[in-house]
Amino acid sequence: MGLCLLPPGSPSQRVQFILRTKEDEQHVPHRLFSELDEICVKEGQDAEWKEMARWLKFEEDAEDGGERWSKPYVGTLSLHSLSELRSCISNGTVLLDVCANSIEECAAERCGLCFWGNCLKIACCAQAELHFMKKIPTGAEASNVLVGELDFLHQPIMAFVRLSPAVLLSGMTEVPIPTRFLFVLLGPEGKGHQYHEIGRSMATIMTDEVFRDVAYKAKNGADLVAGVDEFLDQVTVLPPGEWDPSIRIEPPKNVPSQEKRKMPGALDDSASHSTLEKHGGPELQRTGRLFGGLTLDVKRKAPWFWSDFRDGLSLQCLASFLFLYCACMSPVITFGGLLGEATNGHISAMESLLGASMAGVVYSLFAGQPLTILGSTGPVLVFEKILYKFCKEYTLSYLSLRACIGLWTAFLCIVLVATDASCLVCYVTRFTEEAFASLICIIFIYEALEKLSHLRDTEFQGPACGRDGPYTPDVFFWCCILFFATFALSSFLKKFKTSRYFPTRVRSTVSDFAVFLTIVIMVLLDFVVGIPSPKLHVPHAFKPTRDDRGWFINPIGPNPWWTVLAALVPALLCTILIFLDQQISAVIVNRKEHKLKKGCGYHLDLFMVAVMLGVCSVMGLPWFVAATVLSITHVNSLKVESDCSAPGEQPKFLGIREQRVTGLLIFALMGCSVFFTSVLKFIPMPVLYGVFLYMGVSSLRGIQFFDRLKLFWMPAKHQPDFIYLRHVPLRKVHFFTAIQLICLVLLWTIKVSRAAIIFPLMVLALVFVRKAMDLCFSKRELSFLDDLMPERKKKLDDGRNEAGEEEEGCRR
Repeated sequence: MGLCLLPPGSPSQRVQFILRTKEDEQHVPHRLFSELDEICVKEGQDAEWKEMARWLKFEEDAEDGGERWSKPYVGTLSLHSLSELRSCISNGTVLLDVCANSIEECAAERCGLCFWGNCLKIACCAQAELHFMKKIPTGAEASNVLVGELDFLHQPIMAFVRLSPAVLLSGMTEVPIPTRFLFVLLGPEGKGHQYHEIGRSMATIMTDEVFRDVAYKAKNGADLVAGVDEFLDQVTVLPPGEWDPSIRIEPPKNVPSQEKRKMPGALDDSASHSTLEKHGGPELQRTGRLFGGLTLDVKRKAPWFWSDFRDGLSLQCLASFLFLYCACMSPVITFGGLLGEATNGHISAMESLLGASMAGVVYSLFAGQPLTILGSTGPVLVFEKILYKFCKEYTLSYLSLRACIGLWTAFLCIVLVATDASCLVCYVTRFTEEAFASLICIIFIYEALEKLSHLRDTEFQGPACGRDGPYTPDVFFWCCILFFATFALSSFLKKFKTSRYFPTRVRSTVSDFAVFLTIVIMVLLDFVVGIPSPKLHVPHAFKPTRDDRGWFINPIGPNPWWTVLAALVPALLCTILIFLDQQISAVIVNRKEHKLKKGCGYHLDLFMVAVMLGVCSVMGLPWFVAATVLSITHVNSLKVESDCSAPGEQPKFLGIREQRVTGLLIFALMGCSVFFTSVLKFIPMPVLYGVFLYMGVSSLRGIQFFDRLKLFWMPAKHQPDFIYLRHVPLRKVHFFTAIQLICLVLLWTIKVSRAAIIFPLMVLALVFVRKAMDLCFSKRELSFLDDLMPERKKKLDDGRNEAGEEEEGCRR
């Protein structure tokens, strides 16, 4: 049995050897713009070069008349033309590192090429397109492909020239960038189409990432031939009877990385799917020292502190701030109103605004992950109701006992920080994350619809009038119109970035300000129509809601001394609630697919929440912790994509704009809202409820759980090509989804029942449920169904693993 190892000197091995050679200044690969020109000879007129096609990444053809470019498409090449191209490079003239400042000097390098130098002196009609120039990345160079047929030639001639350094050849390229490569193919009449296809093959192969690097580093023609052979090894053949060659293939949304073609060792370095990936970064490793994790978080984040403010000076951050300010105001005020009803006004909307502002400002300034947005939670409200009822029955001071519980909770959270307890977050996998995030998103959607239904009892207030007699407007119907119109318009404007209309800058700006523009439009529409819909009510005076309380609460007060010690028991439950809410939301924000560059700080985040929890307890203010949906929305509003992209190429996701400015402005302005009541009173509540619906629905996107739910009702032939469907049996995928769905239903049932106080314990139980699933699934199956690896990265790793396994099997 023979070995299936690659033979010595194979094209793939030679290319990898070429790419590993040391680079000098003149052989550093650049992005290439390829242009295909054909010689055009008309009777009675001088010959001239006519631009036929261009490539920045995908092919664009000059339509008839030359005044319009086609849509970018994936160029399809025939094997015959690639074979002819290989023959041209093997048998033709190859000139590398030619130092020339003009075509004439380039042709003078070899006397045999003087006549094509004269041909090239024929006037070139290319004109610079300033709009297209914006698409070309900085530092790009040109590759000019010139083909044609001439009546005085008896046999074809070919030359491949690499200039060193790249030179700006006047009138040679439609855009003013220096030319690095020239490929010339001229021949006798009768084979114009053949020359055109060879030219297309050359221009296309020059835009290939691997061959481009080979062309820059090649030492001789044999290296170029090896590059063509390696390219041929990678091509995919489409049977001629099963597709139409005239069809232009649309550019793909995602293009796979070519790194595995460049680096042979990459096949062996990828992580195996047999082990489950955890949140095992350096920020989640135990230090073995008191406050060791907190100290490392501070050291990790300190160098980025000032850049967090500089990076916030952008139009995108302004749009995010305006959107989330409106999105955060309503739940804070609503929560305060519900808290006021539950506690007989001891803590109400004014206290909620002040607490959110103080906690949010401090957290945004000093937290390890300022992208997290603080907010109120349902279990906290349930706890407050139970505590107030208990104090009322036993004639205890509610605010004093609450202050004791809050101080104990803050102390216990600091103990968790001191002992690096945040490292336990590594056991929270995608299974737990998605169940928790899905529940919060569904709650947002449910509460938005529920609050809209409560407006059914809203009555018209004002003089009835009309042309044909008195009438009473249907306020609830108008509220429904505002609600659903807000959701629909926000979704439409957010997707406007991918529209076919208007320039890129306009579409991008509209998309960034989508929700804010929607709120402004809906407010103006409500004002013009004049139907008195319910409006946002903001406290207009900065003072405690009740006159019998101040801004400082005595932890003991009139209560017996033993209540200080008894408060430790409920504080334990509150600590679990705070810890899980904070850290699970932080894990979702810090996902690897968000490509955060400044690191995170789980210990520092929890420490700041604990400090502000203690301050809010002493001041009699509500407690605030990371809000999952608001945090996800904040992150989504700050996504950064590449500015310069080739025609047809989708903008690449670069990461998140990590900064502290948006959170700081949101909560600072929230604290000043009492001074803006004259403006805020015009915002209809149905509009804000529509924003809640939009946030809940948009946050569901990207959650794998909902993609797997759709598979229950989808025939196999219509199922998307998810990576886990390739490697995990469908029945196992359904089984995994069913378990997750059952857990979600149980969480929802507990959340809406009187047992909501134990909700944090049930979230914690998800970790143990996930651990028990090791008995039902193999680790390989779980690595595809339950980790944080993005789909694109996993597909690359999957390819590397398969190649590694195949190579290992061959060696055996």
